[in-house]
Amino acid sequence: MGNPKHTEVSVARQSPQRPDADEPELDDADAPAESGTATVSAEAARALWDELRIDPVEIALPAGTGYTLRAYRPARELTPTDVAERDQDDPFLARRQVAEEDVEDDDEAVVILDEEVAQEFAESDEEEAKGRRRDATDDEDAKADSEDEDEDEDEAGDEEVPVFLSHRGKLLLFKTPESLVSFVRSGAPNDLSQLDSWNELSERVEPADIAPLDEDVYELDLVVENLRGGHDTWDPTLLIEAGEVARDLAYALRLPAVLDMLSAGSSLDDLDEALRATVDGGVGGFFGRRRLKKIGAQTASLGWRTIVGKISAVVDWRD
Repeated sequence: MGNPKHTEVSVARQSPQRPDADEPELDDADAPAESGTATVSAEAARALWDELRIDPVEIALPAGTGYTLRAYRPARELTPTDVAERDQDDPFLARRQVAEEDVEDDDEAVVILDEEVAQEFAESDEEEAKGRRRDATDDEDAKADSEDEDEDEDEAGDEEVPVFLSHRGKLLLFKTPESLVSFVRSGAPNDLSQLDSWNELSERVEPADIAPLDEDVYELDLVVENLRGGHDTWDPTLLIEAGEVARDLAYALRLPAVLDMLSAGSSLDDLDEALRATVDGGVGGFFGRRRLKKIGAQTASLGWRTIVGKISAVVDWRD
């Protein structure tokens, strides 16, 4: 189970005691500066991650809690993770891909047949001339469409997308900071090694640096149970952050089914928008709460159980 991000700790106030006469009093200058050292260490770790543009992440799943790394880079700079081996291990996915290939082959055969028939039964030179003029117009339209597509691809290539410490479609999760650092230093293949800052990270990172920020700690193990509790118990921060990391993981690990479940217009996306509205407050928060009451708790919990299950299925746990 993941550790709650906001835990209140109550400390009893104790009355001051006078030191024994035989014991010398310590000046403030003689007291250990543990707090100051810890602050300097945390600042140094944060500076490392900011400089290299990579972040440590903590993810809690039903099977346990682990550490990994995440970065954001323009899509054009990244090679997507190779999922061929992972998909071969999934008999249901492999069967579906074979069926889709058969359908594509059938469509291609029909197209070829139509072209042959059209060529064989052309009725006159006039119709052929008309066809040529139409083809010329189509070519111009196709060229314009191609230019538009190129512009869209350029914009998509500039968009920053997530990439995790993963390999062959599997998310690498480590039970301890020490094991994560040991892997980073090992030179083992992974999807983050394509980053220009990876070699420097492998030389500089220490276990003490693996200290994720609060916003980089995700408790996916609590999501389903929280949703089952009903609208009055839903935790907006927990659910919103779960949606953010699930989208990132689905994109980086190439999980189209999860992306579809969280896509714009889906019931879980409606849940996310309503939760964000309640957090923002005001009039939007009022309408957000009304929208939440229309979302079925059972439907939401079942959807998220599927998402957590699909993410868990592509985790490679490392001790």
